[in-house]
Amino acid sequence: MTAAIDRRALVQLGLVVAGFAAVGALAGVVWQRVWTPTMGVAYDHQWTAADALGLQHEFSGTGWFVAIGLVAGLVAGIAAALLATRMPLLTLAAVVVGSALATWLMLVVGTALGPADQDVVAATAADGTKIPMALAVTGRSPWIALPSGALIGVVLVFVGLPTRFREPEPEHTPAETGAAG
Repeated sequence: MTAAIDRRALVQLGLVVAGFAAVGALAGVVWQRVWTPTMGVAYDHQWTAADALGLQHEFSGTGWFVAIGLVAGLVAGIAAALLATRMPLLTLAAVVVGSALATWLMLVVGTALGPADQDVVAATAADGTKIPMALAVTGRSPWIALPSGALIGVVLVFVGLPTRFREPEPEHTPAETGAAG
């Protein structure tokens, strides 16, 4: 019996973490698609924003990362809590691990699909060459957006929904229900 529970627990953990990995990769694609790069120019082998408006848009990569990460985490957290109901503490642990992985994958996929590092391109570009700014995240706080959304989603399901809507019906054998077999 213990081996069956351990196997089931590992499968549940793996599915939740794998689901979050998929969500993180998809969120990275969405992040890169909705973001508009700031255009700059090469000047003396350095990248500089083309105008003052470009400087204001430098934060847009981080802003989109937070917005998309929060929504992706919320949806994935709700789905994990609704689908992995047998062991709530294991589900919570898997959500924490999975959301951290998803955040990392979101960054890796999004930046890989975005423009190259503007400073590297500018180092070899002629003066006046237009160069888009690379997709990046600044600061530390954006890293908690997706995990926070996921934990909020789990809490909404675990606390907000009655238990009967979250747990699967127990399986009964004819002997347990009193039926003659």
